[in-house]
Order: sequence, then C-alpha cells, then structure tokens
Amino acid sequence: MLRILVESAASLPKKKVGSPDPITTVVFRDEKKKTNSIDSEVNPVWNEILEFNLNGAALEPNSHVDVIVKDSETFGKDKFIGSTRIPLRELASGQLRSLPSKNVPLVDENGHNIGATVNLVIGYDPPPNANSNADESHDGDSTLDSGGGEQGDETAPDGAPGGSAMSPSTPGHSASLRRRVVRSQNRRRLVNKPQDFQIRIRLIKARQLPGNNIKPVVKVQVCGQTHRTRIKRGNNPFFDEMFFYNVHMLPSDLFEQNIGFRVYNSYSLRADSLMGEFKLDVGYVYDEPGHCVMRKWLLLNDPDDSSSGAKGYLKVSLFVVGIGDEQPSEKRGSNDDQDDIESNLLLPAGVTLRWATLSLKVFRAEDIPQMDDAFIQSLKEVFGGNENKKNLVDPFIEARFAGKKLCTQIVEKNANPEWNQVLNLQVKFPSMCERVKLTVFDWDRVTGNDAVGTTYFNLAKIASSGGEIEAGTGESEVGFLPVFGPCFINLYGSPREFSGLPDPYEDLNLGKGEGVAYRGRVLVEMSTKLEGKVDKAVDSIPSDDILVVQKYQRRRKFCLCAVFHSASMIQEPGEPIQFEVSIGNYGNKLDTTCKPLASTTQYSCAVFDGNHYYYLPWAGTKPVVVVTSFWEDISHRMDTVNIILYIYRRLQSNLEDFRTAVLAKAPDKQLSGVWVKLLSQLIEDLENFPTPELEGRSNLTSLDLQLKKLRDSGLKSIERAARRMREEAQDIPDTLADIESWAEKLSSLAEEPQNSMPDVIIWMLRGESRVAYSRIPAHQILYSTYSEQACGQHCGKTHTIVLKYPMDKNRGLKVPVQIRVNMWLGLSAHEKKFNSFSEGTFSVFAELYENQASMFGKWGTTGLVGRHKFSDVTGNLKLKKEYFMPPRGWEWESGWFIDPEKALLTEADAGHTEFMDEVFQNETRFPGGEWKAASEPFTDVNGEKSRNPGEFDCPPGWTWEDEWTVDINRAVDDQGWECGLTIPPDDKPRSWVPAEKVYHVHRRRRLVRPRKRVALPAGATMERRDQGDPEGWEFSSLIGRKFHRKERSSDTFRRRRWRRKMAPEDRLGASAIFKLEGALGVDTEEKERSSKGDVTKMFGANTPTVSCSLDRSCMYHLRVYVYQARNMTSMDKDSFSDPYAHVSFLHLSKTTEKLRATLNPTWDQTLIFNHVEIYGDPQALAQHPPDVVIEFYDHDQVGKDELLGRCLCAPLVKLNPSMDQTPKLLWHPIMQRGCEEGAALVAAELILKDKSGESDLPLVPPKRAENLYMVPQGIRPIVQLTAVEILAWGLRNMKPYQLATVSSPSLVVECGGDRVESAVIRNMKKSPNFPSSVLFIKVLLPKDEMYTPPIVLKVIDHRPFGRKPVVGQCTITSLEQFRCDPYVITAEGAMASKMALMAALPSRHVSINMDETRLLLETQEKQTVDWWSKFYVSVGEHEKCGPYIKKGYDTLKVYDCELEDIPQFKGLTDFCSTFKLQRGKNEDGDDDPSVVGEFKGSFKVYPLPDDPGVTPPPRQFRELPDSGPQECLVRIYVVQAIDLQPKDNNGRCDPYMKISLGKNTIDDRDHYLPNTTNPVFGRMFEMTCFLPQDKDLKISVYDYDLLSRDEKVGETVIDLENRFLSRYNSYCGLPQTYCTSGINQWRDQLKPSEILENLARLKGFSKPRTEDNGNSLAFNGREYTLAQFEDKKEIHEHLGPAWERLCLHVLRTQGLVPEHVEARTLYSSFQPNLSQGRLQMWVDVFPKSMGAPGPPFDITPRKPKKHFLRVVIWNTTDVTLDETSVTGEHMSDIYVKGWMPGMEEDKQRTDVHYRSLDGDGNFNWRFVFEFDYLPAEQLCLVSKKEHFWSLDKTEFRIPPKLSIQIWDNDKFSLDDYLGTLELYLHNLIPPAKTPEKCSLSMMDNVDTDVQHKPEPAKCLFTQKSVRGWWPCSIERDGNKALGGKVEMTLEIVSEADVDEKPAGKGRDEPNMNPKLDPPK
Repeated sequence: MLRILVESAASLPKKKVGSPDPITTVVFRDEKKKTNSIDSEVNPVWNEILEFNLNGAALEPNSHVDVIVKDSETFGKDKFIGSTRIPLRELASGQLRSLPSKNVPLVDENGHNIGATVNLVIGYDPPPNANSNADESHDGDSTLDSGGGEQGDETAPDGAPGGSAMSPSTPGHSASLRRRVVRSQNRRRLVNKPQDFQIRIRLIKARQLPGNNIKPVVKVQVCGQTHRTRIKRGNNPFFDEMFFYNVHMLPSDLFEQNIGFRVYNSYSLRADSLMGEFKLDVGYVYDEPGHCVMRKWLLLNDPDDSSSGAKGYLKVSLFVVGIGDEQPSEKRGSNDDQDDIESNLLLPAGVTLRWATLSLKVFRAEDIPQMDDAFIQSLKEVFGGNENKKNLVDPFIEARFAGKKLCTQIVEKNANPEWNQVLNLQVKFPSMCERVKLTVFDWDRVTGNDAVGTTYFNLAKIASSGGEIEAGTGESEVGFLPVFGPCFINLYGSPREFSGLPDPYEDLNLGKGEGVAYRGRVLVEMSTKLEGKVDKAVDSIPSDDILVVQKYQRRRKFCLCAVFHSASMIQEPGEPIQFEVSIGNYGNKLDTTCKPLASTTQYSCAVFDGNHYYYLPWAGTKPVVVVTSFWEDISHRMDTVNIILYIYRRLQSNLEDFRTAVLAKAPDKQLSGVWVKLLSQLIEDLENFPTPELEGRSNLTSLDLQLKKLRDSGLKSIERAARRMREEAQDIPDTLADIESWAEKLSSLAEEPQNSMPDVIIWMLRGESRVAYSRIPAHQILYSTYSEQACGQHCGKTHTIVLKYPMDKNRGLKVPVQIRVNMWLGLSAHEKKFNSFSEGTFSVFAELYENQASMFGKWGTTGLVGRHKFSDVTGNLKLKKEYFMPPRGWEWESGWFIDPEKALLTEADAGHTEFMDEVFQNETRFPGGEWKAASEPFTDVNGEKSRNPGEFDCPPGWTWEDEWTVDINRAVDDQGWECGLTIPPDDKPRSWVPAEKVYHVHRRRRLVRPRKRVALPAGATMERRDQGDPEGWEFSSLIGRKFHRKERSSDTFRRRRWRRKMAPEDRLGASAIFKLEGALGVDTEEKERSSKGDVTKMFGANTPTVSCSLDRSCMYHLRVYVYQARNMTSMDKDSFSDPYAHVSFLHLSKTTEKLRATLNPTWDQTLIFNHVEIYGDPQALAQHPPDVVIEFYDHDQVGKDELLGRCLCAPLVKLNPSMDQTPKLLWHPIMQRGCEEGAALVAAELILKDKSGESDLPLVPPKRAENLYMVPQGIRPIVQLTAVEILAWGLRNMKPYQLATVSSPSLVVECGGDRVESAVIRNMKKSPNFPSSVLFIKVLLPKDEMYTPPIVLKVIDHRPFGRKPVVGQCTITSLEQFRCDPYVITAEGAMASKMALMAALPSRHVSINMDETRLLLETQEKQTVDWWSKFYVSVGEHEKCGPYIKKGYDTLKVYDCELEDIPQFKGLTDFCSTFKLQRGKNEDGDDDPSVVGEFKGSFKVYPLPDDPGVTPPPRQFRELPDSGPQECLVRIYVVQAIDLQPKDNNGRCDPYMKISLGKNTIDDRDHYLPNTTNPVFGRMFEMTCFLPQDKDLKISVYDYDLLSRDEKVGETVIDLENRFLSRYNSYCGLPQTYCTSGINQWRDQLKPSEILENLARLKGFSKPRTEDNGNSLAFNGREYTLAQFEDKKEIHEHLGPAWERLCLHVLRTQGLVPEHVEARTLYSSFQPNLSQGRLQMWVDVFPKSMGAPGPPFDITPRKPKKHFLRVVIWNTTDVTLDETSVTGEHMSDIYVKGWMPGMEEDKQRTDVHYRSLDGDGNFNWRFVFEFDYLPAEQLCLVSKKEHFWSLDKTEFRIPPKLSIQIWDNDKFSLDDYLGTLELYLHNLIPPAKTPEKCSLSMMDNVDTDVQHKPEPAKCLFTQKSVRGWWPCSIERDGNKALGGKVEMTLEIVSEADVDEKPAGKGRDEPNMNPKLDPPK
C-alpha cells in the first residue's frame, strides 16, 4: 500500500482576477487520485490521504509519483498551476517507511520554477512477501493490528469494544475520516430533486467458489432491476460483463438503496443453489472518491448461516454516475490475473469483517393512533362486547437492516402495547449499510398492514469507528459499537385523526417526507455484540431488564406557553382561522386521550393589508396557548445540544461577516480584524461554555457517556486548531475552508440521537380543517437552569415561522401563513422562571355564546333548530353558565359580562382603500309570462338575502365615488340582465346565460357603487368604527355564515358573546396560566346521556381563552432598498420575465415597479413604510427583528402572475434615528421550491420613531417619478466609467423561432443599463459570421466586483413587416474573467490566425519521394510494428506492442477526456468562446430552458479615465482574421469505444458509427461489430466541408438491429471551427519526430519550419534563424540545438532532415497540441447528462487552399493468430477408487476429460481404463485444441453464438486455460466425478517430475506467489512444451482433497509449424510427434 498525505501548498500564483481553487492530483503508475478543491486559496491546506494499492507487488527502485496542482473550474477543465515529480527510491530500498517531502518546489509546463511549494508525506507498507532491496531483509510482518483485535472483547464495557486504539498509520482511520468529510461534501452538492443517475456494475471474475463441477451465475439487483451474467463453469470463472442501471429518483432515496450480488450454482436444484451474497448501499459507492469502487474483491457469505466463513470472492468495479459527473475510467493492471485478494477486499480499510448481533430490545409503545374503523367495534358491542374505543389499533414493530427484517408479535386492540421482545439482527460488522429502519405497523386481518410511523437509527450517529485523528496531534479516540437507549423514539407521519377514507398522506408514515403529526413513541434499547451466534432471532426480554427500564420512564411535568404576536402573508380571507399548538398528544384538540388544554387560539378572520396579502388583526391583544405535558427529563442531553448550537450560531454569524469581507475584497486590515474576532470569540466560547457533567443525572445511558467523550474531544480539537491558526496562519482568506469545516463538525456534534421529547407542532386550522403546519424541535424553546447558553435559541424570544402545507408538492411555492410567536417550554418545577420571560399582562376568560333566531320578526330561542341556547363559538357544544367551574387554583374575578369579539367581525372592506358595494336585483316569471320582482328582490352573489340599494349607508371615513350603476362588463345583455332556469329542489338557477329564451324563469343583474376611503387630515386619528349593536349582538343571514355588527333586514340569526374573567388564587404572576387544565361548562347531564354515544365526534372541548395584552406599542419607520436581482428564472416564451417584487413586513406590504423583459432587473427603488405599529419591547425587537420578505413575480398581461422566488432580509434596527450605521446592500439568495433561483441585492432598515414627531428621520431619497424613490447615496454602489469591448464573431446552430428559421439576426449587448447592437448578418446560410466584428460600450459599472451587473446578450431576428423578435438570450454573470489591463499587449494580442497566414502562403503540393529499398524494409516492419503498437506503448500496455519500444519510435499522448477539456488548451476557445443561447419556458411548460443556438465571441472589460481630456487606452481586439468561408478536408480516426450502454436484451450491443458533417453523412452500418460493449473500430473516414457553416462534426454510435429500428447509443459533437481557429494548432497534432517514411510519416500540409515561422508571426517574434545548416536555432530570444533534444534518442532511418527536426522540437516546447488520441463521452437525448460510453478518437482538419496533406495513418485492428494446444494424457495414479467389484475390491473405470474454458463445445475425452484396482490408469491419448490467440494481448479470442437463435457470433477475450477432469465410467448410472485440475497457460504451475512429489500443496502457492510479470519460465507460450505430473482435487465436506494425479505433456504449436509437426487426435493418424502406442 502506498499512502500519500497531501498536506498543503504555499504561495500559489494568483489568477488575473481572484485566487485559484486549488486541487491536487497524484499520479502513480498511471493511476490518478485527487484531493478535494479548496475555494479561492493560494495557501491551501488539504490534509487528505490518497491510497494507491500496489496489488501485492513491491515498489521498483525507479518508481516515482507525480504531483500536479490545478485550479478547479466549475465549468470546463481544471487549469494547470504547477507540478513536481518525487522519486520513491528511498522507500523502495526499504530503509524508510515514510518519506516526508516538505516545501517541494512546483514547476510549470516548461520546467520553470513558479515560486510555489507543496508539502506531502508518503508512507509505504511493503507487501508481506516483498524482499526489500536493502542489505538486511525486513520481515513482512509490518502490518499493524487494525483495531478491535481478538484481545478480550468480552471484558470491555458495553458499547466500547476492546482492542488497540489505532495508530495513525493504520488504514482504518483514514478511511473513516475521509468518508465523513467526503460524504458531507459530495452529497451537499446534489440538489434534492429527482434526477438521472446511472449505476454501472462490472463483474470481472470470481475466485474460490465452493462446490464441485459447478456452473456459477451472478445476479445483481439494484433499485428493483435485476441483471444476470452468462453461466460459466468452474470455481474461478471469468465473467467480464458490464451492467447498467438507469434510475430517475431523489438522491436521498437512491443512497438508501442496496446493491445486492448473489452467486448461484445453475446446476443444482433451486433450493440450495445460492452459494453466497454481498450487499452494500449505493450511497457507500457514491461517497468513495470519484463515486466509484475500482476492481475490488467482495467477500461472499451465506446469508442464512452467519457463522460460516467466506463463500468465495467476487471481483467488481462499481460506479455511480450522476449528472455532470466525469466519466470514470478503469485502468487494468498487467498483473491483474494474480492480484492479491486480501489487500483488495472492499471493506472499511484495515478492518476485518466480523459477525455482529444488533440486539434491539423493544419494550413498549404509547399513543399509537386509531387505525381501524369503529364499525366492526360497534358490531361487537351489539353482541355484548364493551371494548375501549381508543384502542382501535393492533400494533407490531418491524425492524429492517441490510435487507434483513424481523417483526415483534402483534398486540391486538391496544394503543399502548407492551411487547417486551428483543430482535436480534445478525450482520457483518462493520457494515456497508448505515440505517436501521423501524416501522410500527397496524396489523389487519383482511387488508394489507398499514404503517403507523417510521423512524431510522443512523448507525454512524450511535457508533464511532474511533480514530477520528486530528492532524498534527496524532491522538485518536477509542471508538464504540452501536449502542442506544433505553430511550423513547418518537414517530411522525400523517395527521392522527382517523377516517375510513384512504389517507392522502400515507407516504409520510413510511418515512418519506417530513411527518406532519406525532404518531406515538416506542421505548427501545440497542446494543451490539461481536462474534457469537444468537439462538433466536426474536426472543422475550428477561423480567430483570424490564425492571431496569422502569427508571428510564419516570415522567416530569413540562409547561409550554406560546404567545402569537402576528400572523401575516395569508393568501385569501376564507373561513376564520385559529392556531393549535401541541407537543405529543397534549394540546391536540382532536385527540381525546389527554385532558383538554387551552391549546388553540381564538378564531379570527383575516383582513386585507391594503396591497397583496391578508393578516389577522390581533392589535394589542395577542392570543396565548398553554399546554402542559409529561415527558422524561432529558435536560442533560438538551443542554449539551443547545450549548454546542450556541457556539455554532455565533461562529456562523462571524463566518458570514468573514465571507462577505472576503467576497467584497476588503482591505487586509479590516479583513484581519474580522478574522481575529471570529477566532478569538470561538476560542473564548469553547473555553467558557463546556458541556455539562453527567454525574448524578437521571436517565443516563451508555451512549450519553460515549457521546460526551466524543463531543468533548471534538470541541477540544477545534479549540486547539483555532489557537494554532490564530498564531500560525499566513494567508487569511485561505483559512475560510478550515473554519467552514469546523462549523460543519460543530453541527454534526450537536446531533442528538436519543431525543425522546417530541417536536412542538403548530397547526393552522381554517374552520375545522387542518391547512398548514410547522414542526419545532423541543430543544430550541426549552428553558434550562444550567446556563443561559443551554437554553434553546428561541426560548422566550419572538421569532418568525413560515408554516408549510403537508407533503407540499410545490415545495414552498406558496406560503400558507407567516407567524411571529414567542414560545417557552420548561419543567413545571421552573415555571416561576417564566415570569421573567413574559411581557404584557395575561388575562384568562371563560366564554360562551348566547344564540337566538328570528321567527315572524321576533327574536327568541324558538327558531333555533338543532342549535343550543348557549354554546361555544362553533355552536356544536352545548354549554350552561351554571356548569362553569374555574380550574383548580383559579377563581372568578367578576361576573359574566357581554363582550363582542372584534376579530371575528370583519367587514368586507377592511384594509381596502377603494371598495365596490354590490347587490343583485332579481326578477322571476312563469315561462313566457311578464317579468316581476322576485320574492327576494335583492340578494348577494350567492342568492342570499341582501339589502335594498337605498338602505346602504356610506360608512364613516369613506365617500361615494358614483351612483348605483348596472354592471354591463360581464356576460350579460345590453341592460345588464343574465337569465337562468331554476330546477327544483333548487330555489335559484345554477348557471346564467346572457341571451333570454322562452323557458327562462329567473333573471338578475348586478348593481355596483364604488366608494373610496377619505385621506385623514394631518394629526387626526381615525375614529373607531361604530360599535354596532348596543346589546352586543352580532348578526348573520344564515346559521354558519359570516357575522356582521349591524342588523340588516335579511338577518335571521344572531348571537352574542358572554365572558367571565378568572384570576389565580395564589397570584404567581404570568406562570399561573400553566394551572389551566380541563374543560369548562360542558353540560354534564348531556355528557352522561351521550357517554354511550360518540364523544369524540365533538370538535374539541371548551377550554378557557388566554390572551396577552401588550399595552406598549411603538411606531416604526421601515425602508427597504431593492437595488437589483440577477439570474432570475425566465417565465415567458420570449426568454425573459417581467419582474416586480412584493415586499411584506408583518401586516404591511408594498410593490415595486414592474420592469419589462429582463432576467437581471435593476429597480433601484426605496420602499418606505411610514407607520409600522409593532407591539412589545423595542429592545427585544432589535435583537430578533422580523424578516422583510421579498417575493418576486413575473407580470403577465394574460393570466396570473407567476412567482419567481422569494428572499428574506433581516432589517437593521435603529432604536435611535441618529445612529450613524447604514445598512449595506448584500446579495440574498432567491429561493424557489427549495432551490436557489437567482439572487437579490437588497437591504432594509427599521427606525424607531420618537413620540414627538418625525423630525430626525433620514432624508427622503431622491424621486425618479411620482412615488418612486431611488436608493440613496451611501447605500447604492460606487460606480466607475468602464469600457466593454465585444468581439462578436458569429452565430451558430440557431434553432427556428415560431416555425421560421432565423435568417437575418443581429446581436444586442446590454450591460449596466447601456446597450449596443451589431450589424445584421445578411444571410445565415452563406456566412454565419457578423460583417463587422467589434462592438464597444462605455458604461458606469460598480467598482466592487460583488455588485457588478451581468452582460446580457440578446439575438434579434429581423423579419418582414418590421418584426424583431428576441430569438435567444444569454446572461454572463461574472465579468471577472474578461477584465484586463488595456496597456499590456499580450503575446496573443495580435489576433491573427491560421486563416490570415494562408493568404500569405503560395499554394504548392507536398511530394515525398521514397526509394525502393525503403519500401521493402517497410513491408517487413509492418508485420511486427503497426499503429496499434504505438497506441499500446502510449497507454503503458508494453506487452502488447512487440519490438516497437526498442526502435525509439514516437509515442502519442492519450487523453482520458475531450481535447477541449485539457486545461492547458483552454477549451480551444482562446480565439473566441462559445456562449449558449437560451429561450424561456419551453413548449411543454417545464422549467428547464432550452438551448436554441450559440454565440461565438469574446469580451474585454477595463476601466476608463474619468477625465474626458485624457486619451483612452488602446483597443484590445484588432488585426482580426478574415471571417469568410473555407473548404477543408477532415480526417476522422475512430480507435475504439469503451463501456457503451448496452441496447440489447443480452446486455450487449452491436455498435456501428454514423458520421455527419454539414450535409454529408457516412453510415458505416455494414461494418457493425456484434455483441460487444467495448468495440475496437479502428476506422478512418475522410470528408470535406466548409467552415464555419459546417462546423459541427457529429459522430454517433448506433446499435445494429436486424428487425427493429437501429437505436442510437449516443453521440458526440466536435466544434471543428474552434479547432481551426485556435492558436494551439489543434487542427493536426504535432508528432514527436519528423519522419518522411515509416508508420509515423509526417501528415501535416506544412513542414515544421513553416509552422514555426507562422507561430513567430502570430506572436510577434522575429523569424527563427539558423547558423549551421539547421543544427541550431534561435527563436524568441533563446538558442536551441538539435543535440539537446536528440541526445539520448535513437536515430532511425525514417527521420527527415535536421533543420525540420529541430523546428519540430522547438514547436513542441511552445505548448501546442501534440499528436494525441482523445476520449469523447457519448451522450443521448434519452439521458442528456449521463455518459453512454466513450469514444477514443482524433480528428485532423486541413484547409484545401494549402495543398494536400500527408498520407493518413492505418489504424485497422489486429487479427488473431491460430494456435494449437496439444495435450498428451500419459498416465494417472492415486485416483479415488469409487466402485466395489463383485469380489469386494475397490476399483474405478477411469477416463480423463479435457477442454479449454470458453471453448466447451470442443470437449475431448480419452478411452476408458477399466477396473483399475490401485488408482493407476494408462492412456497414451492426445487431445488437440485449436484456438485463436492475440499474442500482443495474451488473450484467446473466442467467437461463438450464444444461443442457437443468435444471428451473430459474439467475441469473447479470455485468458488461455486448460481444464482437466478425471471421471469414473458407469454403465447404468451417471458417471461419477473424481477430480479436477485448472491450469493457466501463462502462469503454469510447474509439474512434479515423479508422482511421489506431486501433491495438492503445489497448487496452493498460485495465489500468494504474485509476481509483477508472469515469469517466462512459467509461460507455456515461451516454453512451448512441458511434461510432468499434476494433482487433481475434489471438494469433500468443504475441504479440498486429492482426487488423483495425472501425467501429461502440454505443447503449444503455432499455425505455421503445424504442417511441419503434424499430430492427430487420440491415437489417430498422423500418429507422430510423439507417436503414441496403445497402452499395454
């Protein structure tokens, strides 16, 4: 094992703008590993461990590692910064085990030192059998004990296994440390929405499978899809098959899924055919580096028998590819056949798998909700059963882990069941699976079981692997095994109310989504035992343990109080609203298992806020809810959590300031101030706020003690690191990543698995239905006596909560309501402490309503049908004044009095400034008769009785605007009538039509009269509305309708509210309210009578109402500065949105102006809220101000405005207007459906107005128009005059717009409010480039990069009739990469290009003369050396390339990605970049904008002098090449494809290529390659095209199908124009040498000298000169000689003249594209972002105007050669005697069978040697096997049809092996199998010379003796022939036993020699070489 700890780098060079995001790649033997990238840091600290597996081979003395530091890019390839090479000679010699490499200098591509250094430590564990090359030979026992050894596990305390603490160099710690870090980083990057993933599984081979003569097959199951391999033979089968699983799901769901491998024996009967299995999570693979597990062995085990050992091994590679992930590439080691299984097992590194038992003790559950219908129950009651109503549930628990599942027994009819059972889950530990899933089910006899609720144990949180080693200290903690409880776990899911209907929220009970209600709790305990089997999977718990658990169930009383301060942002008025607060079942008003509590607010109706939303008008009387409940006291856990969270929050807020300062590029002094404050505060917090001691606390569990240790050491290590950083850190911005990782660690330390206190749930109820909810973890509002920091962050503080809809599909698109609430939760022992938190005075009332109805014009109780005289507010509950008794501890303070409820009586005009009164005039008739006034002449819109228009008065404060008029702007006739037909039993029509027909009997018209609120004179306050009825009645036209204050003629029902005030007897202050329990005034006689009936039907009980009067209200002045937004979603078809913003603050809201067609709007607007009345203490408000909510909408002329997202901004509170702090504009993310959709630059300030007046408010900002204020100076960004130069080169691939092609486009560039338009392209088809290429804008841009607006490109098409639609747009957000210094002309400044040079060159043809002798040489050479030799040398597969290396020929560069992605070639966009143009919502209405074309161009941004007199700097874009069309010859070389997505059912593919370029297409269907996913194409295609029109070369791979349509596998598109224009010479790669003949003949049109001259002209250098016939050369001020390049090289006969060679060598130092093969990823439209395979290929582009290019390369694939394996079976001995003869002797009838695996149809067998009594057999029999062999690859090529119906033969490449079996011949039964022998022909086990020396031990050293290369001595292909004895083995009772010995001669004969040395099969003619005689 080679371990490389990449510590840090220092002094990396800065980029032009900003710092790099460094990432380190370490390359060792062609294997690459990467660290994570660190954002904008020039002194990065990684401290990451990269491991390279040596596969059991020792290090060679000349080995080295390459370390490359790159700048990580989000888009495109990472950019190269510097690299270094570190030799490993000292490690290989064995003198050192670790090699610290400190301050190693980094060099650039040309080998120059760049002034940066890197620090590494390289550690090396030699393999056990490697002899070091030093004098003294080390023993191989260097591996350390890997923790949890066999040392006294039994004595260790529960949960803390014995075993040594890991030393820092064991593999275990690095793995766990890396996994923890990597997982959080990897997974955080994924958006939580369903997306495409591809899981690829490559099964390579299996080893050591158990059983005799087996036929193994592997089934792999992922996400419900199963694939199986082909059936193979033998115990070591070679599969080499790739499976693809495509899924579209949430990442979080995918990572929970298992990958299951099962190996079956296809021979045996199905029951016992499973040989072994292995499971792991998909998430495990995703968290590995590169999201893949490469070529690892899986240990198979028997799922049923936990004690059995390994059932064989399976070698696999696993990949999880997500959208945008890099395609993983596999490197196969050359010693792959013999790699060492042990060092490559896929396990948490360094840990042995052991059987463990997770014992889950399930004691009992509480509060399980009703799940069954009461109907069955009532039947039972009829027959005399009287079971309890509440217990309609039959619960049992199911536990699942790693695919295993166990269930407890079912406890029938019990909501509080006691199971007292232990579930023993047997697992291999440490496990690859991470969560135990516990589900409580309700058992149903008939239907399926229903889930009650689900919860998960995350093993990572209740166990620690130990060894979380702090870098630098080397200390490690002792880990502990999973342990938990005894502790209650709460279940959440759908609302508890039972209904017989299907539950729409059922998924919540299965653990999908956030549960919206409490559904009970379960008391469990978990422990883990290593080793040992358990007798029973489910057992009962001994009674001692049940007694022990009693003490964990002790309850304490808790009190919860919530004061609601405001409820705003309600969407529509609707029914009255109330809020319910519950914790567990306490407070749930629909649940009857707990005492009724004052847990709901009074109903109130919503009022319009004057602009957009509604709010509840509570004013100074705030509703209060009080809930008392009983839970275990777990304050010791909550205190710890709250203290850590307190430290975390303070760190986060400082971190936010630090980030802003770094982003805003604050001066160093200011930055270091912020930084030092952050560190000092963190260190101080960690010192001052230790976690509480646990001694003597109740409810302690072993997990508490372990977590305390873990947390304390974690906090300690952060503190140490912070101190170290404060003293040692050099570059402040570089520390950001470290500090962020501390914050992450703190938040993970604060997670508390044993949180048995349920969340507090707030529900908003509308009428009687639940609408929206919010869950608040109890610890956030819990009061603690331990310290102020241990109190919850919201305890006793007012904070804002946005409620959510249950299972909201739109993820927060609409806000149901936003509330501000002040909550306090504490032990009732501490309730006095509540007094100090409460503000205002609490009052408690009992209330009831007196109801009356109107009969014949008289009010009385006679007409109350079905209503009670006295009831609660809903009218459902009968109450009487006499039955009201105050709760215990309370007394009446006064008598009953009438007090009308204001909040329920809202008139329709409340909150509006303009209002329309309406009334409908109705007339009726008989069909065909005259119209007469109807019985109810005036009604409202619903047909309810209303007033005559003359009765409407104008309310005070309003004025009429107009008289009553008929509304004719509807679907009505010219007099405003609409007619309808009444169909009984209705009394009015259901639908209305404007045209009158004879049969219509009813008509109506709408009369309206507008009124307006009067503006108040200054200083006057608005008088209160008249109080309505003097007796306090409120009226309604119908029972259940809305009530109003004044009586109208249409009213039939009235009611009034009576209240009676209560007071506590012993005056405790505010905390007395916690004594309110139980219901008030329910009619007890009724109760008696109805006790048989269904009490639960009553909607809640009548509880006292509590309110809090805040006597103090303050007036505030709010200013919201909305400056601009960026990157908003486009909602309109024209690619833009018309955005405006609603700004809401508490009960007020305002709207900004609407802007047209932009995604980057600049409003520059100040919204002023003059009078904001807020009740309560200003100091408390200043600490927790309410957020300003800014919602962005897209304005639509037609239809509803759509929401673009919302952002929150906390205002700066000024309690004293003269404070000189100004708010700072900051970017706030705009959130839409949980994702970030842009950002807004906003700020807000809230200023307390003093009583006197408004004198000292800040100045009113300048106006831009009536009521439009701008953002004032001092807040708005500072700007500077800036030049933006645009190189507009051309447009490509424009898609049609509105079905017409884009023919005459022009480009509009907008930046910072200025715009410029290019000239129009006259004809896109002829020339898609702009006629004049450079545009220029002068614009005022902010100096601060943080505020700069984006550049917006719009393409406008000029169409007939003056139409100019926008056909595409693109937003370039950051201008940073385009900023430049205008006075520095770069070497590339002279922008000439290859095209300009062509004009200068006279066209001439290149002719190459060859002499005859050369030709002869070449034909001979071609047999041994071909282009593939060059390719294999270049990829390091030296065994496949023959004598090529020795000749000193060229190699080429093989890139594992697209050429565009190589960092040093800058995406080939050095001349101009390509920007994708988009259009808004596409036709299907989904949100992903579609790409509709490309813009080619570039930008330069630089500051201009402010003084107009100063001359402006020189322009940047000049000397541009000609942009006209060019005819080119294109050669496309396709080498091979890798890992294509299979398209056929057999998991293979029949690929062929289609190539299209412009209008030309080549279809290569005739050359399809059957049944392969890794086809070797070896094809070259030549095409011609015109650039730039035909710039896109599209190469598609299709799957050939005979009957159905050919399917496309994937395609790749190459932009030939970029390759052509790029100054990196990417049109034709530069080879290493200039050859005029041979296989590397020069293929460019220009000779190296001409290319070099062009380069000099391009870069502005002088021409290259030579003095001495081309042996030396001066270029760019440097001298070059041929000797310095060709000193050590071999000079061969193909090389050209020296001058050209030297020019080529110089060219290769200039960073141009070398001769190469690139790997291009194939994509398909079916999964647009997932790789469908890769294509290795390259392209050459030659302009025809420059003459003919050189000859193309021949890359035709190699053909296999025929070989023959001749096996002579001479004798056998010691064969098992299987039969008994007539005489009773043991004997066998022996014969021998043989075949080559893969070619089973050519099985051959000897004749039978009858009646062998001593196990000897004599045969003299020859087998002859013919096979095709690829010598370069050392594999057999087998072509055969897989099934008799297959069309084509499938090619398999398999290692050459020979299988020999000994059998006993039986006449009348099946032959008996006696033994087998498998021989690898490349690595042959040397035979024994005599049978005595032959034993099974010869076979054992095959796996362990791993050499790096097969020794020639063991390879039959080099030996040609070998003779001797080999043993055959058979499996008996699970062990291998000797089955016999066989003497053979093995000989390999090539096709050429076979005629010279003929030999027949068996003893047939020609029986020679050697001649075989029949046995004597």
